[in-house]
Amino acid sequence: MRAHVARPQGGGPHPGLLVFQEAYGVNAHIKDVAGRFARAGYVAIAPELFHRTAPAGFEGDYAAFSSVEQHMQALTVAGLEADIRAAHGWLAAARQIDPRRLACVGYCMGGRVSFIAATTTVALRAAVAFYGGGIAPALLDRAPRAQAPVLFFWGGRDKHIPPPQRRAVVDALATAGKPFVNVVFSEADHAFFCDARPNFHASAAAQAWALTLAFLGDALR
Repeated sequence: MRAHVARPQGGGPHPGLLVFQEAYGVNAHIKDVAGRFARAGYVAIAPELFHRTAPAGFEGDYAAFSSVEQHMQALTVAGLEADIRAAHGWLAAARQIDPRRLACVGYCMGGRVSFIAATTTVALRAAVAFYGGGIAPALLDRAPRAQAPVLFFWGGRDKHIPPPQRRAVVDALATAGKPFVNVVFSEADHAFFCDARPNFHASAAAQAWALTLAFLGDALR
């Protein structure tokens, strides 16, 4: 499995961050996000989660969901767990890393992967999930296994993840007694954080970025 790695300046040790892609691969946007986290002081690794079915360096077309559909359909929870463990293992052993301060963040499809990571037996101290579809109902039984606080971001206008699904996710964690933060931007749509897509919402993205850094900073201090 290939991955994109972004490193901060300075000798460290630095906290580490798993950055999980959208459905469109580890593309320019995801690499830019990893770079932003690196400039904020994190060693960031973005694994190519379509490595089983797509060529190395694959990037889908934002204007054609069909370009990524077959790769999404081929993903399995077991396969994603294996990829999470592999990327986590690399990150924990990487130079200039403090292996006690690791977390994850994911966008769109990667938001779902971030939830899977938070409920997988790897040492993470925080997880951030941006508009992760497909968590409810399929993954709700994993909520009692959450090992770290989760920060959720949703778009209030996101028709892909309606309010009942969003509520089901946080209700499952609340019932299990697991910590979470739930943020809904009422005027934002799906993919509001991605400045390469039509649904980009500058205000929501800026606020979400600040909240993400604060959440990770608190969890990893």
